[in-house]
Amino acid sequence: MTESVITAGGSRAALRRNFWRGVWRVLRRKPSRMLGVAIIAGFALMGTLGPMLYPERLPRERDALYAPPSWGHPFGTDFEGTDVLALVITGSRYVLMTALVTAVITVVLGTAIGLFAGFRRGRWDNVLMRLTDMKLTIPGLPLLLVLSTVWKFNSPIEMGLVLGMLGWGGVARAVRSQTLSLRERGFIEAARGLGLPTTHIIGRELLPSMAPFIAMNMLIAVTGAVYAQVGLFFLGVLPFEANNWGVMLNLAVFGGGAMSSTAALPYMMAPLLAILLLTLGIVLIVDAMDEIFNPRLREE
Repeated sequence: MTESVITAGGSRAALRRNFWRGVWRVLRRKPSRMLGVAIIAGFALMGTLGPMLYPERLPRERDALYAPPSWGHPFGTDFEGTDVLALVITGSRYVLMTALVTAVITVVLGTAIGLFAGFRRGRWDNVLMRLTDMKLTIPGLPLLLVLSTVWKFNSPIEMGLVLGMLGWGGVARAVRSQTLSLRERGFIEAARGLGLPTTHIIGRELLPSMAPFIAMNMLIAVTGAVYAQVGLFFLGVLPFEANNWGVMLNLAVFGGGAMSSTAALPYMMAPLLAILLLTLGIVLIVDAMDEIFNPRLREE
């Protein structure tokens, strides 16, 4: 008995080592994937430690409004003389926290509904999928605009909660499709034949098999949440108390005239570059994950 436990533990340890070696090989094969990891790690550090390491420089330099980029101000200054790079860094905390909360809620809700519907089938599947279809037919942006008139999203948690509650439909449908495919596999049929409870089959058999798919959906949800919140702030339908990249874009375009004057152009370009860079990092990591968890895509 003791030997079997030791053997099982050793096998699991060997599987973990082989998995991480495979991850390293996939990342090392294409330098762009290592770049994706570095970008995401950089944004994580920027959101957590950035505001402390590179705070907004006070007092504001009112004699240097819309100053051009320089060594002291890599992206210049804004309409109040505040360092633009500092604004991007401090704004990243709100953006990333909102995106993370949104992704977690989206994936947890969508996965739970999709798994339950696909595994149980029958009446539950019909009811849950009809609710999902109704959710998918509701246009997201108009609904967000209506909600923003009564709920001002004063914190990233509140905004992430609303975005997550509105974004789970696509994940639920995708997870249901995966569940319908997996439930006919031999190892699921064997588990059901042994009389194992549904919670065990879902938690120990289905979820581990779908972990890569769920992880990629979470990364995609992060990207969608960034675009949604930045768009709402840019449109000016949310209060400007929050330091957000969308607020910067709104002030640069509508307040600073960045579309007609070059003075405010660096102020507008800084948050746009941050959004594009974050999206690039996520795309590169999703590409790597696709190969890591799909051995048929690996090059020999």
